Formats: sequence, C-alpha cells, structure tokens
Amino acid sequence: MRNMTSKSKGFTLVEIMIVVAIIALLAAIAIPNLLRAKMSANDALAKATLRAESTAAESFATSNNGNYPTNEAALTGATPAYLNKSYCGTTVSGYTFACTFAVAGYTITATPVTVGTSGTTTYTIATGGVLTP
Repeated sequence: MRNMTSKSKGFTLVEIMIVVAIIALLAAIAIPNLLRAKMSANDALAKATLRAESTAAESFATSNNGNYPTNEAALTGATPAYLNKSYCGTTVSGYTFACTFAVAGYTITATPVTVGTSGTTTYTIATGGVLTP
C-alpha cells in the first residue's frame, strides 16, 4: 500500500490511459474535418486551374482571329506566355487534367484521382469558358 504522506512522482497507468482516450476522441473529431477541408481545397484548385486554362485559350483566340490553340504548347510557348505552366496530362493536388484542343475550340477536364478522397466530382470547361461539374 502506498503511504499517503510521501510525495509520489509520476502518473498512474489509469491517468495516462485517460489522457490517451481524450486525445483519441479529439483526433476522431478533427481528422474527418481536416480531410473534408483538403478535398474542398483540391476542388477549388481544380476549378481555378480550369479557369486559367480557359482564359489562356480565349486570350489566344482573341489574338489569333478567333482561332483557338491546337495544343497547350501554343499557350505556354508564346512570348509572352498565355499560361505559365502546362497542366494537360498531369496530376495536380488529387486531380488529373486532360485537354483536347482544336482550331474551333477546346475541352479541358479535371478528374479526381480517387472520388471521395482527393476530390468530389469531375469538372469540365469548354469553349467559351463554360464550367460544368
């Protein structure tokens, strides 16, 4: 039996288990919210990237008598560049970008790598800057 008059140092196993249980409870509440926030951020970045690609293609068409670029290299390789970075065929923040360019128009699609984990839906932007979820 423990002498109550002596000063004991340290924590008992029960005290440590209570602290661990509280930390586990807080983590169970916080982690899903963090994952949802990350997925929302990925969605927002995908839409912003699609809008940037569309704006670049529309600006190109304005400067070239209504003819759209036939590939993304026409946007990134121009002087000055219409677009600073190439996104077509790459994966950025959980979304894979696929592009189709033609003189008459373009279609760019952002597809989540894993629906429900990296993003919520597939976004498409087409000639004229129409973004559809």
